[in-house]
Amino acid sequence: MEPSSIARFPQSDEHGYPYTTEWYDSLKSYLGEAGCRQLGFYPIPQDFLLSVVIPIFNEQKTVENLISQVKAVPIRKELVLVDDGSTDGTRDILKRLEEQSQSEQDAYNEIRVIFHEVNQGKGAAVRTGFLEAQGDVMLIQDADLEYDPSEYPRLLQPIIEGRADVVYGSRFLGDQPHRVLYYWHYLGNRFLTTLSNCFTNLNLTDMETCYKLFKKDVIKEIAPGLCQNRFGIEPELTAKVARRRCRIFEMSISYDGRTYDQGKKIGWKDGVKALWCIVRYGLKD
Repeated sequence: MEPSSIARFPQSDEHGYPYTTEWYDSLKSYLGEAGCRQLGFYPIPQDFLLSVVIPIFNEQKTVENLISQVKAVPIRKELVLVDDGSTDGTRDILKRLEEQSQSEQDAYNEIRVIFHEVNQGKGAAVRTGFLEAQGDVMLIQDADLEYDPSEYPRLLQPIIEGRADVVYGSRFLGDQPHRVLYYWHYLGNRFLTTLSNCFTNLNLTDMETCYKLFKKDVIKEIAPGLCQNRFGIEPELTAKVARRRCRIFEMSISYDGRTYDQGKKIGWKDGVKALWCIVRYGLKD
């Protein structure tokens, strides 16, 4: 899908603007409260702000498309784009998109770009983004099109309704489309998730998922102490929210995984490091 084919602004229909109180009340009059709940329809407070933290490294082919998809989600957002030392032209794209956003004055989307001068790793970029973000809820979004931003509203619902402090989007709960790829990656992921659960006493199905959503007060307490600069950030975050007894929900998400030829970056060394991080942060903060 080309970036130009994605709507940049929420589109009103006969019920109003999506996720407003008026929109929800109109749909509830047709579907009833139970019908709205089953379909994931609910009101989002007018002053709510979602922070989308996007770590980016050499994603020239996908980053503009991804940002267009994020902007199209009908929720007021700040996009915190953290370029982690890209060398393939990604930085020029991000500078242009930031300037374009400032000239558009889009009430639903603010873009801020932060540049790391040298590549430090996904964890370092995520930490930078969390420290800079100001939204009521903060989530991590990879820039490689494996995860679908249109699922934000569904993932946000338990937090906005006051039932959850943290939400994980699971690729393995089973009722969303999932591209079939590497068996050994799948097996490794399940092993790491199971081992993490042993230390955290959680029953997650996908500890390594990108889609992790946090209430502001939760992540602002944790972010300054995050240590892992690469993919070890996943077990570190999981151990730290578990230790704080946060209310954690897990919801199914779709997943369109990419191959190594398409730019996938995680490797077996990251799996070994994840093992160390699970034990390290499972024992002590």
